[in-house]
Amino acid sequence: MRRWAEFVVRHRKAVVAFWGLVLVAGVLLAGRTAGRLTTDFSLPGQPGTVTAHKIERTFGSGGDTSPYLVTVTMPAGQTVTGHEADVGRVFTAVGGAVPGLRVIDEANTGDKAFRTKDDRTAYALVFYRFNPSPRQRLLTEPVHAAAQHAMPAGATVGVTGQDVLASGGDDSGGPGVLGETLLGAVGALAVLAFVFASFLALLPLVVAAVSILATFVMLLPLTYATDVSFIVQFLVALIGLGVAIDYSLLFVTRWREERDRGRDNHEAVVVAMERAGHAVVFSGVTVAIGLLALVVLPVPFMRSMGYGGALIPLASVMTTLTLTPAILGGIGPRVDWPKLRHENRASRFWRRWTAAVVRHRWIAAVGALAGLAALIAVFLGVKIGLASSASLARSGPAYTALETLERGGVPTGALTPMEVLVRADRAGPVAARLARVDGVSGVVHASGPAGNRGGQSIVVVIPDGETVNSKSVGVVKRVKSVSDGLPGVVGVAGIGAAQIDFLHAVYGNFPLMLTIIALLTYVLLARAFRSLLLPLKAVLLNLISLAATLGLMVIFWQHGHGSEAVFGIAATGAITFWIPLMVFAFLFGLSMDYEVFILSRIREEYDAGHSTNDAVIEGIGRTGRLVTSAALILFLAFAALASGPGTDLKTLATGLGFGILLDATVVRMLLVPSLVSLFGPWNWYLPRWVARPLRVKPSYPHPERDGRSGSQGREPARA
Repeated sequence: MRRWAEFVVRHRKAVVAFWGLVLVAGVLLAGRTAGRLTTDFSLPGQPGTVTAHKIERTFGSGGDTSPYLVTVTMPAGQTVTGHEADVGRVFTAVGGAVPGLRVIDEANTGDKAFRTKDDRTAYALVFYRFNPSPRQRLLTEPVHAAAQHAMPAGATVGVTGQDVLASGGDDSGGPGVLGETLLGAVGALAVLAFVFASFLALLPLVVAAVSILATFVMLLPLTYATDVSFIVQFLVALIGLGVAIDYSLLFVTRWREERDRGRDNHEAVVVAMERAGHAVVFSGVTVAIGLLALVVLPVPFMRSMGYGGALIPLASVMTTLTLTPAILGGIGPRVDWPKLRHENRASRFWRRWTAAVVRHRWIAAVGALAGLAALIAVFLGVKIGLASSASLARSGPAYTALETLERGGVPTGALTPMEVLVRADRAGPVAARLARVDGVSGVVHASGPAGNRGGQSIVVVIPDGETVNSKSVGVVKRVKSVSDGLPGVVGVAGIGAAQIDFLHAVYGNFPLMLTIIALLTYVLLARAFRSLLLPLKAVLLNLISLAATLGLMVIFWQHGHGSEAVFGIAATGAITFWIPLMVFAFLFGLSMDYEVFILSRIREEYDAGHSTNDAVIEGIGRTGRLVTSAALILFLAFAALASGPGTDLKTLATGLGFGILLDATVVRMLLVPSLVSLFGPWNWYLPRWVARPLRVKPSYPHPERDGRSGSQGREPARA
């Protein structure tokens, strides 16, 4: 690290020029990168996806999309009976509104289930072709316009469905990536201004801007090699903002500390690289490990978020360890003005806080673990799936149309019908058998091209309720089980079938992902901390913290204790299937950042001759304000992310925000100091036979007498 610092400072003008070119390239290419991202959540090789693709190839629509529900409500005093032809013309017009639409209604099924009980409203299922482009807008407007143009005099038309409800009838996309990033940057600048109290507060923002644009440049070639989820652009911009600022904050704070100790500027940069730069490298690798573990999942969009997400810490580490020292080595002292805050002593507040925790370590440890255990108990009741229709919209035309259908006795399962692909000559018997499955409200089979093409037919199964989560897909499992035993059935597709496939493909492989992350992280941290116990504690605390975070998400979103007050969104009834994994992958690494920052400094103080308790107090006294500020900056970035479109993005953002705050407070400021103090000399034990393959020096605790606790730590025997 010293040689690297010397190289960067010596060639600082070239380094700054290089990153200037990257900045320009990023500005020019970011839009192209965003345009190549996709919204495809399919699961290749899984039964539901295979069937969905067969349906799409044969019928040109449906399969892996939930249909629009188009309603026609007759004026007061009139009923659908006697106006069937008028209603039929509306749905025929809808079918021609956009190429590829497939309409299932009473006219082509002969089933009066497409009417409400009061006979005033008729509806149709409108299946469409999935478009993976994130710029693809909903078809609500052309479908509604076609229906309105053909509707009978005095009637009203409506368009609803899962996608329409999720958008609230507005698919404008919120403030956009740039707007959200600027929101996060403004909040971060306020925190940095408080931390540095000088113009130096602008430096981490400059580094973050370069890092974000560099990530978009690196992401572009990846979009040509594989499909990359559109969610990655939000993660790159906002998590990239927080991570890059955190790393730069750590580096600059250490540089100021060394300057305040009397070192000249050149030596201060070098020492900051040796100390803080070392922690940044380990933190970046830890974050990357958590994200790259997603590639073991047989799900393309999750893999793409793993690949794309791993570029975030890579770019952040590169810019922090090159651009930051290059700028500090040149104009750092001039920019650090007016210097109202100094770093030549540990924070008095954090020293007093940590000393109190160390004195009452048993109370702190037991209390914190009890609180986390309560949240973990809540997490055990999690439902994995999609948000219920009740939480997607509480007003607007789509909500009104759904409310009309529900009042008329139409089951909400119409929002998530199953499409059973069968051989054409078996459609009748299959439909009759599936109609008797428990939890099925109705089964329809359209005549003509809407339900029969190329010797194959689609039998549409409507369940009693929405099949949107792990607790409501029982009827889908029963339909699949019965279908497997019926001749002529090709397969079952639909939202419910996709939920089952995802639960099997992703959560079935989760133990492997967890094992890979835990083992790699343990080895990495054993090398960083030169300890057997500290990395084990770090991994276990991270897992406990993550489970507690998911418990908070269940309370806030699934049960709705907070989501309605903050976002105006009712209880979702479930956590979207991919979000817990993304929260886990990101938070495992991000929260480990703080573990590395704190324990690296505690290790440094212990190696300087302090007792374990004194090292803990001094280490957190030096890093407490840093970690708190870094966590607050990340939290503000996630708050900006929560302003994005859709409930899913808000759920992900709040989950990440909960995790960062919980980890930086309860875990790092209560559990870490109390447990390290309790473990005493055992923290520093790394025998020679373990140190040798790790290529580090062995570690044994030195004799210590802790005046604060009044007892001498018992030293483990040397191997």
